[in-house]
Amino acid sequence: MAEDATDLLMFPPLRAGGALLGQPAEVRLSGANARRVIFGAMNPVTGTRLFLPRPKARSVDFPAFLAEIRRHYWGRHGALLLDEDPCHTAKASLKAADGVTLLWLPKRSPELNPRDTLWGQGKDVVCANKQGPTLDEQVERILKDLSGLSGPEALQTSGFLSEDFWLKRTLSKTFCGPA
Repeated sequence: MAEDATDLLMFPPLRAGGALLGQPAEVRLSGANARRVIFGAMNPVTGTRLFLPRPKARSVDFPAFLAEIRRHYWGRHGALLLDEDPCHTAKASLKAADGVTLLWLPKRSPELNPRDTLWGQGKDVVCANKQGPTLDEQVERILKDLSGLSGPEALQTSGFLSEDFWLKRTLSKTFCGPA
């Protein structure tokens, strides 16, 4: 599975706005920018997705997501493609990964993680330029949107189905030999 976490903020990402020519646009913000983290993983064959919202991305939160993956896959051994976020590399996380092979992406390479693309698409549809009444409602909306995709739609949106997807080329060379 490919794993990635995303931050959801109460203040939405601003993708568009308007103001009179030569006038600054006024953006009103109040209060603290509340945050939630959503951990997510996707099966690259079926497009099945798992999500776990958490208050933060700390060393106790990623092991909770690993437990969710184990519950879903009933203890079968699996592999998880992920970045080197501090919550992933914490001692508690590495210890909790027993029975799961962790496949590390290079540092600072979000373009290699198909989950990152899926998060971006979901945020553009659900969150950009729109602020919900509560952060919990924003979390529910993005989870509903991303869960509503069929497996093939999720694979297409994330880039897994592209002939040029780097992992597809890597697996093809590894298991099928040179083209």
